[in-house]
Amino acid sequence: MKKLVISVVVFFSIFAGGLGWNVKASDTETLATWLWNPWKLVNDESGTLSFLEGKHVNKVYLQIDRDIPLTVYRSFIEKASAKGMKIYALDGGPNWVAPKGDRNVDLLMNWLKTYQTGSSSDQQFAGVHLDVEPYLYSGWSTNQAATVKSYQSLLLKANSSAVSLTLPLEADIPFWFDETSYKNTYGKGTLAEWVIANTNGVTIMAYRDSASMIIDLVKNEIALAGKYNKQLVIGVETGQTDEGGATSFFEEGEAYMNQELAKVKSFYTGTPGYSGVAVHHVGSWETMKP
Repeated sequence: MKKLVISVVVFFSIFAGGLGWNVKASDTETLATWLWNPWKLVNDESGTLSFLEGKHVNKVYLQIDRDIPLTVYRSFIEKASAKGMKIYALDGGPNWVAPKGDRNVDLLMNWLKTYQTGSSSDQQFAGVHLDVEPYLYSGWSTNQAATVKSYQSLLLKANSSAVSLTLPLEADIPFWFDETSYKNTYGKGTLAEWVIANTNGVTIMAYRDSASMIIDLVKNEIALAGKYNKQLVIGVETGQTDEGGATSFFEEGEAYMNQELAKVKSFYTGTPGYSGVAVHHVGSWETMKP
C-alpha cells in the first residue's frame, strides 16, 4: 500500500511510460485530517496517535467537546506535538449562521481561552478551524443573501476572537463558493474570495475521486490564496456517501486515493497559495479498504 506523503514533501511526476518517483525535501506541505470524534482520545489515545503517525499526518482538525476533560486534550496535544503535528481546535455547524447563532463562537472562544491559559506551550492548540457550511442552514434556500451576510459576520467575529488569542483562523469551504456572489455591507464579489481574504487559511472540500477533477475544481481558489498570500489545503473524501460515486474515494480505496493525490500534489507543488492536502476524516480513513 502506498503511503501518503510524509511531513517532508514527497511528490510524483508523471512521464511517458509510467509513474516516476521524485522526492523533494520540504517542511511546509500539509497533510491534514479531521478528527470529529474526540472521544477516541478518551478510549484509545495511543491507537489514535499511532494511526495519525502511520499516515504521516502533520495537522489535525480536532473537534471540541466541552464534556471532555481538558486533561484529555492536553495529553493528546502534548504527545502529538512531540511527533510534529499541529492541532487546530475544530468546531462549527450550519446553525451558527442562525439568529443568535454566533453565541456558539463565544462559547468556543471562551473555552479556548480557558484551555490555552491553563496549558503549557506544547499542550496548546495551534489554531482555530471552523466548519460552518451555511448552505446547510434552512435560511440558505429562503433568504440566501441574509444567510451569506450572517456567515460573513460570524467569520469576522471568530477572526477577532482568534486574534485576541493570538491564534490563526481557518475555515472549510466548498469548491463552488467561487460561483457564489454576495453584495452587502461587506462589499461585493464571490464568497470564496471573501473567505480567503478574511481568514488565515482555508481547506477546500474538493470532494471528487480523480486528480483531474480535483485539480480543475480548486484552480480558482488556489489563485486567490496566492493573491492574498494565504494557505489553501485541498480536502478529499473517504467516507461512503449518497452524493454520487465520484464524490469519495470510498469505492476505490486508499492506494488509488494516494495515486490521485500524488498527481494533484505534483501539479500544484510550488504554486503560491497551495499548502497541501487533507483527508476527510479519521473515522472513515481508518476503515477504508486498501
